[in-house]
Amino acid sequence: MTETRKLAALLAADIAGYSRLAGADEDRTLARLRALRSDLIDPSISVHHGRAVKRTGDGILIEFRSVVDAVRCAIELQNGMIERNTGLPPERRIDFRVGIHLGDVVEESDGDLMGDGVNIAARLEGIAEPGGICLSYAAYEQVRDKLTEEFSDLGEQSLKNIARPVRVYRLRRNGKAASSATALPDRPSIAVLPFTNMSGDPEQEYFSDGISEDIITALSKLRWFFVIARNSSFIYKGKAVHMKQVAEELGVGYVVEGSVRKGGERVRITAQLIDAATNNHIWAERYERGLADVFAVQDEITEAIVAAIEPQIYAAENFRARRKPPDSMDAWDLVMRALSHFWRVTRQDNVLAQALLEKATAIDPNYGQAFGVLATSHTFSVHMGWEDMDTAAPIAERAAASAILADSEDPWAHFALGGVYLFKRRLEDTLAEFELALRLNPNFSLARGYYGLALAYCGRWEEAAAAVQRALRLSPRDPLAAVYCGIASYAEFVGRNYDEAMRLAREGVRQRADFVGAHRVLTAAAGMAGQIDIARAALQELRRAQPNISLGWIAKQMPIEHDADREHYLEGFRRAGLD
Repeated sequence: MTETRKLAALLAADIAGYSRLAGADEDRTLARLRALRSDLIDPSISVHHGRAVKRTGDGILIEFRSVVDAVRCAIELQNGMIERNTGLPPERRIDFRVGIHLGDVVEESDGDLMGDGVNIAARLEGIAEPGGICLSYAAYEQVRDKLTEEFSDLGEQSLKNIARPVRVYRLRRNGKAASSATALPDRPSIAVLPFTNMSGDPEQEYFSDGISEDIITALSKLRWFFVIARNSSFIYKGKAVHMKQVAEELGVGYVVEGSVRKGGERVRITAQLIDAATNNHIWAERYERGLADVFAVQDEITEAIVAAIEPQIYAAENFRARRKPPDSMDAWDLVMRALSHFWRVTRQDNVLAQALLEKATAIDPNYGQAFGVLATSHTFSVHMGWEDMDTAAPIAERAAASAILADSEDPWAHFALGGVYLFKRRLEDTLAEFELALRLNPNFSLARGYYGLALAYCGRWEEAAAAVQRALRLSPRDPLAAVYCGIASYAEFVGRNYDEAMRLAREGVRQRADFVGAHRVLTAAAGMAGQIDIARAALQELRRAQPNISLGWIAKQMPIEHDADREHYLEGFRRAGLD
């Protein structure tokens, strides 16, 4: 077995009092852990670019590309547990202890990590309080000037089986969530329990399960819902449970349950939506249809559930769920994998996403979303400075046209076409396509953010700023949050609000040091504000992130509609020293 030695950012976490919890009710504890893994832990690891190295019954070791990513993931996990433990008696709460260390490790050929670095992270976890986060001095040095959170110096600590004392820092939480993200209004969170098969025929079990799974899938496509994954909801299959218990264990405010009775060529489906806090039935309905209408019935149920929770949205947008699954499940799986790469927002992941999407469109030439995401991946690459516009534009244009032809009701298709029009400086057409995408999905945060960019390019900076703030509120933990900050900063620059533009640009750079858009605005805004030293320093960082930056590149690549706005932007760069 070959070994490689390297420096790694490590997060070790375990559950305080796990033996007590398991001893009191092992089945319930394991069910809650499965739910936490699928709905909180694994998504948080993915968003923050982590890799689960090993898992134990009550613990996990995760490797990150940076300590900043590790700390942000730890904060998200602990904040998520605060929400999930609310209302539970102390003896039933699950509390994680987290240790974070930057140290030398040995990586074996199977990906496992060993060495003092791993041992120190594990020992730091052991001295953390329930719900707490402890960092070694080596880890603290990496984040002290990069995060706004406060830390307490616990001094040097003797850790078990570690030869030398380790200086330890504790994240100060003061009983509050340690996240600076803007709090959203109460966001609907839903668990769909497996519908009960009332047919008396075990062979029909697949049918009732399929109804439940399709509702979960349809709801999950609406990004403004928090929908519990199928694997977590289905742990309750065949069990008599109380709705409040389900809600507490899965961390949701609403539960959907129902039954399916299939006989001959008819099917009867009942469904009800329950407010878990009060155990009140908010909505209930019964559908009886011929089997040929079963997909329409599923859409009706989905629409009714969503309308019961957010009636004002549907009154305004006249929403109707449209699900057009691809003919090939292989193509569907490829697109899901591609999206997971796309949302990681790196050059390498974007290339991987494009390869997967090319395969999906070859398998299913009528899969509109696949073409839409493919076109978007190329336009986004240009915005990030990963692809040249002359190379990316023809590919994106062909893919966007195919998306519209395949599925004119898909919001990704219209968003992709809007991105192509942006390349062509057809800004009115860009706005029209983005608006159509948002009518199809009012909470499509990516479309909302780029709608703000198009408005800013048109000089409508106040509308642009409002649109981008809406995107950030819709998806405050979005992997593209740094991009939205960059767009908001450009809108403020257009409005001559240089201080605010610089603040937002710095926030974008803090979140993603490689985001060229935020570097560009910071350079120009500092130049126009007369802060030449800051402008020159920002330009130096911009050149590192985008070596081909020049006044000519800006004039050619950025589709600014008004000559005065373009000249205003270029002047900021001239003052910073760009030629």
